[in-house]
Amino acid sequence: MATAIPDFDASYELADRYRIQDGRVFLTGNQALVRLPLMQRQRDIAAGLNTAGFISGYRGSPLGIFDMNLWQAKAELDEHGVHFEPGLNEDLAATTIFGTQQATLMEGPKVDGVFGMWYGKGPGVDRSCDALKHANYAGTSPNGGVLALMGDDPGAKSSSIAHQSEPAMIHCGIPVLNPSSVQDFLDFGIYGWAASRYSACWIGFKCLTDTIESSGSVAVSPDRVQLVTPTDWTPPPGGIHIGWTNYPAQVEERLFEHRLVALAAFQRANPIDRTILEAPSRRLGIVTTGKAYGDLRQALEDLGLDDAKALDLGISIYKVGMTWPLEQEGMRRFARGHDDLLVIEEKKAIMEDQIASSLYNMSERPRLLGKRDAHGRPLVSQIGELTPASVAEVLRRWIGEEAPEWSARLTPDPSKAGIEAAVGGLMRLPSFCSGCPHNRSTVIPEGSIALGGIGCHGMAVFLPERRTLAVNQMGAEGVNWIGQAPYTEVNHIFQNMGDGTYFHSGLLAIRAAVAAKVNITYKILVNGAVAMTGGQPIEGEDMAGEITTPEIARQLASEGIDRIAVLSDDIEKYVPGTFPSCVTVYDRTELDRVQKELREVPGVTALLYDQTCAAEARRLRKRGEFKDPDRRVVINESVCEGCGDCSVQSNCISIEPVETEFGRKRTINQSSCNKDFSCLEGNCPSFATVIGGKLRKVETLGIDAGAGGGDSLFDALPAPEVASLDRPFNIFVAGIGGTGVITIGALVGMAAHLEGKGVSLLDVTGLAQKNGAVASHVRVANTPEELHSTRIPEGGADLALGCDIVVATGADGMQKLSASRTQAIVNTHVAPTADFASNADLDMSSASMETRITAAIGEDRADFVAATKWATVLLGDAIGANLFLVGYALQKGLIPVGLPALERAIELNGRAIDMNKRALAWGRLAAHDPEKVAELAGSRTRDSQATPKAETLEDVVARRVSFLTDYQNEAYARRYATRVEQVAAAERSIGATDHPLAEAVARYLFKLMAVKDEYEVMRLWSSDAFLKQVESEFEGNYKLQFHLAPQFLLPRDKDTGRVKKLSIDRRIFALLLNLRHFKFLRHTPFDVANWSAHRRREWRLLADFETTLDELTGDLTLENRDLAVQIASIPEHIRGFDTVKEVQLEAAKEKEAELLASFRRG
Repeated sequence: MATAIPDFDASYELADRYRIQDGRVFLTGNQALVRLPLMQRQRDIAAGLNTAGFISGYRGSPLGIFDMNLWQAKAELDEHGVHFEPGLNEDLAATTIFGTQQATLMEGPKVDGVFGMWYGKGPGVDRSCDALKHANYAGTSPNGGVLALMGDDPGAKSSSIAHQSEPAMIHCGIPVLNPSSVQDFLDFGIYGWAASRYSACWIGFKCLTDTIESSGSVAVSPDRVQLVTPTDWTPPPGGIHIGWTNYPAQVEERLFEHRLVALAAFQRANPIDRTILEAPSRRLGIVTTGKAYGDLRQALEDLGLDDAKALDLGISIYKVGMTWPLEQEGMRRFARGHDDLLVIEEKKAIMEDQIASSLYNMSERPRLLGKRDAHGRPLVSQIGELTPASVAEVLRRWIGEEAPEWSARLTPDPSKAGIEAAVGGLMRLPSFCSGCPHNRSTVIPEGSIALGGIGCHGMAVFLPERRTLAVNQMGAEGVNWIGQAPYTEVNHIFQNMGDGTYFHSGLLAIRAAVAAKVNITYKILVNGAVAMTGGQPIEGEDMAGEITTPEIARQLASEGIDRIAVLSDDIEKYVPGTFPSCVTVYDRTELDRVQKELREVPGVTALLYDQTCAAEARRLRKRGEFKDPDRRVVINESVCEGCGDCSVQSNCISIEPVETEFGRKRTINQSSCNKDFSCLEGNCPSFATVIGGKLRKVETLGIDAGAGGGDSLFDALPAPEVASLDRPFNIFVAGIGGTGVITIGALVGMAAHLEGKGVSLLDVTGLAQKNGAVASHVRVANTPEELHSTRIPEGGADLALGCDIVVATGADGMQKLSASRTQAIVNTHVAPTADFASNADLDMSSASMETRITAAIGEDRADFVAATKWATVLLGDAIGANLFLVGYALQKGLIPVGLPALERAIELNGRAIDMNKRALAWGRLAAHDPEKVAELAGSRTRDSQATPKAETLEDVVARRVSFLTDYQNEAYARRYATRVEQVAAAERSIGATDHPLAEAVARYLFKLMAVKDEYEVMRLWSSDAFLKQVESEFEGNYKLQFHLAPQFLLPRDKDTGRVKKLSIDRRIFALLLNLRHFKFLRHTPFDVANWSAHRRREWRLLADFETTLDELTGDLTLENRDLAVQIASIPEHIRGFDTVKEVQLEAAKEKEAELLASFRRG
C-alpha cells in the first residue's frame, strides 16, 4: 500500500553532518569517526581544557577510505585543532600516536593534552603489536587518551585472511569497545577517550564492515553522553599516567594492578553494558555485542519474536559495550536467576570465557552456552561471519530443546528463492579495471612462475594463465622464496610488489633476498597510488612515475641490485641522467623479451613497470589534473571477426561483445574506457582511433527533462506514490563496483533522513572497486528504533534492484528474494565478466538469469528493463542506468521516499546533478510508458542493433546472398545459395520438416566463402556504415587513424611471429581503400593478396568444407543429423586474422576430426 508524498527538510546541507550540534544528522561510519574528534574537542573546550587531536594510521578495508574522509573534512579538522598525519605503515603510525601522549611531558607544552586516534586493518594490528604494547604499557596522558581503531574483516571478503583483533589487543593489555551501529560510534568514542584518560589505557575500538561501511540517521547533542568520575578507586602514589620512567616490571604492574583496576571502576561508574530486555521468567539470558547484537535482534524479528513475545518466552538480552575486560558486577546481576545464559559473539570466544570465570564461584548459576551447547556440541559458529539466519538457527535449536511448546509459534524458515539455480552461471569476480597497468604488467613469460602480493595486482592469482601463486603478508613478498629455493628444481621466480607495499615495508624483503643471493626478479609495479583502497597517494611520494621510478631505481641499486629494467607506456617522460647506469629503459611492449632476459641473470634483478593507475587517472582527468589523450578507440564491427585477441592482449573489460547478424563482434564501451590503448595490439585490422573528437552530447529530441511549461513528456507523468512503511521497507541493490551502485543507497538514505525517517544503509563492497560484486542493503522505517540489523535477512527484500543481473542472480542476491514479498526490477544488460577476456564464446545472454528470478518470485513480480541500452542512447552515458532503474522503481511505488526528497538528495550529492535527474525522469517514463521510451531509444540505435536478426532459413540466405554479391559477384552468390538448397533438399529427403543442418551451412559456408583478404577488408572499411557509427558516437572536428598489419612485404617479430601494426592516417588510408576495386583479381595468377601460405590455407578450408558437406548429405539420417550440424558448425570456432586464426584453426580441425570419426562410425 502506497502513501502520500511526505514533507522533507529542504534546508539540510552536507556540511551539517559536521556542523550541527544538536538534532539528527546523516552519517556513514567513516564520517562518524571524522566527527568524533570534533565532538571531543568541543567537550574539552566546554570543560575548560585546551586540547588538540592527532590521527594517524594506515588504510585497509574496512577502514580503507577513512583517510579520504579525513582529507575531505580538512577544514573542519583544522578549525578544531585536529591534525591528520597518515602513517607510512601501521606500526610507525602507532608509534606516532604514542608520541602524542608523551608530548605534554616535554618542556613547554602548548596544549593540556592530545587525544589520539590510531587506525589499522586487522593484519596491521598484528604487525603493530610491538608498538601497541609498548605504547599501552607506557600509558596515556590525563587530558589526552587514545582510541585504537581495529578494522576487522571476519569473513575475509576483502582480505588475504579472516580476522579478529581482540586476541591481539588483549595480548597488548588494551581494553576493547565493540560498537554495534553508527550511533554507537559517536557514543562509544566519547566514552572511550574518557576511559582512556581516566585509566591511562589505550582503548581498542572495533570496526566491522557492518558498522564502518553503514550509514544512518543519528542523534547528536553536547550532553548526550554523560560521564562521572568514579568514587570507589584511589590512584597509587605517583599516579598511573604516562611518564618517562618505564622499567619493564614496573609498567606491567602499573597496567595490570592499577590501570585495569581503574578502568573497572570507570566501567562501574559509567555502565556501557545495557540490559535491553529483562524477562520476568528468566529462562534464557542472551549476552551479545557489536554487530552480533544487530544479528540477534534481526533473528528474533525473523522468527516472529517481537519484544513482547520474547519476554513472554523468557528471553532477556544484555548488550555488552566493552568486551574486554568485561564488567563483572553488571554481568553477574544480569545472569542471576536465568536457567541458561547464551553468549552470541562472532568468531573466537572473548566474552564467554570471562563469563565462565565470573560465574564459576556463584552457588547458583545458569548453564553457559556459546560456542558449544550444554552437551558439548558446536552451537554458535566461530568461523567466518555471523548472520541473522545463523543466529536464528541457534535460537530455533534452543527453543526446540528447551521450550518446544514455542516451536510452532515461530515464523517458518523463509523460502530460499532458488539459490541452487545460481550455481554454474556467470560469476562477477573481481578483475583489473579497464586500462589497468596490471592487465599487462602481471603477465610472465612462458615457462616461468610468479608469486603474488598484497594490492590490486594480487588478483593475478585469479587468472590461471598468469601462473601467479599464493600471496603472503604485506611487506614479505618474495621472502618465502629464500626458504623454497634450495629445495626445488625451479631456478627462478618473479615476485610482484606494488609501489604502495614497497614504501610501506617491501624494501626490507628485497634487502633480505639480496642478502640470501637467491635468483628472483622483483617486479615493482609503479602506478602512483594505493589503488586497492580507493586511490590514495603513497605517503611522502609523488604520483608522477618520472619522479618516483628513478627514486626506486636508485634505492634498489644502492641495495646491490646490478640489473634493473624500467618499462613504461611513456618512456619519453624520463629526464636523461636520472637513472643509475645499471638501469635500461624500454617501452612496455618489450615486457616479454625483457623478462626472459632478466630470468637468466643470477641473483636478484628488478623490473620497474611504470604506468599510472587507470582508475586514478580517470578521476584526475575529470578534474583536469592529468593528461587526457585526445583520442578514442573504435572497432569496425563489419571487419571484426570476434576472435577476442584484443581482449587477450589487453585483458580489458571495456571491450564488450555485440551480437550481430553475422555473429558476435566487439565494441568499446566508451563510458568505461580509460584510454590504455593496449587493445590496439590485437592482431586485427578492425581498429581505428578518433583523434580530436568528443563523445557526442545526446540531443534531448526537443524534450524538456525537467518540470516546466507543460511541453515535457515528464510533466505528464503522474506523481509517484511512496511505498508504505507499515513495516521496515528493505531495498537490496546489486551491481558492479565503480559504476555508481553505492550512490543509489546514499541517495535513498539521504532522502529518508530528509523526510525524518529511520534509515540504515550498508554497503558490502569487498573487492568491488575492482569490478567485483557490490551490494547495498537499504532499510527505511518510520523511526530509527524499528531498525536493528543493517543487513537484509534471507527472503527479506521488498525491492531487489538489479543494476547488474549477474550479481542479482548470485547466491547472495537470490537469498534475499521471497515469492510473497519481493518485487524485482532488473537491468537486462550483461556487462562482461572477468572470464570474457579469455573466453570469447562466453554465454552473455540474460535469458537464463531472468528465468532464475521469475522462477523464484513469479513473472508478475519481476520487471526486466534494458536500462543500460536506454541510458546510453538517451543520456549518452551508460552510468545513468542505475538512476534510470531507481526512477522506474519510484514510478512503480516501490521506493519508500518521495520524489522531491530524492531529487534534493541528488542535488546534495553534487555530482552529475542534471544527468542524474534526467536519468530518474527517463526511468519514471519507462515505467509509465515503455513503448514511448523504446521508440525514442530505437531512433538512436546503431544499424547492427536496430535491424532484427534473420530467423528463417530464407532470410539467412537472402542476406548473405546480397553480401556475397558485393563481395565478389552474382555468380559467386548463386554458388552459395545453390549449395545451401542442396543441403536443405537432403534434409527433406530423410523426412525432416525443419532445416537445422541447412541453417548451419547457410551461416558457415558463407563465413568460409567471405574470406577477409585485403580486398574485402578495404571494401568493408569503405562502407558508410562505419562512418555512421562514428558520427553517432562523436562530434567535433575529428580525424581518423587506422591500425593495420599488412601480411605481405612487412617483416615479422621473431618472438611473436606477428607483423607490427602500422598507424595510418586518413589520406594514406584513402589510397589503400582502392584495393577493394581489385577484387576481380581474387583466385587469378595476379592475386597478390592471396599468395601467402596463411591465405591459401584459408581458401583450402572452403574446399575441404564442401567436400565434407558432400559426405554429410550423402550419409545423412535423422539419427546422425545432430552430429552433422555440429560438424557443419566447426567454422564458427575459426576466427581472427593471421596467427590468431591459425591457432584457432588447429584446435577446430582436431575437433572436426573427432566428430567426423563419430559420424563415420554411425
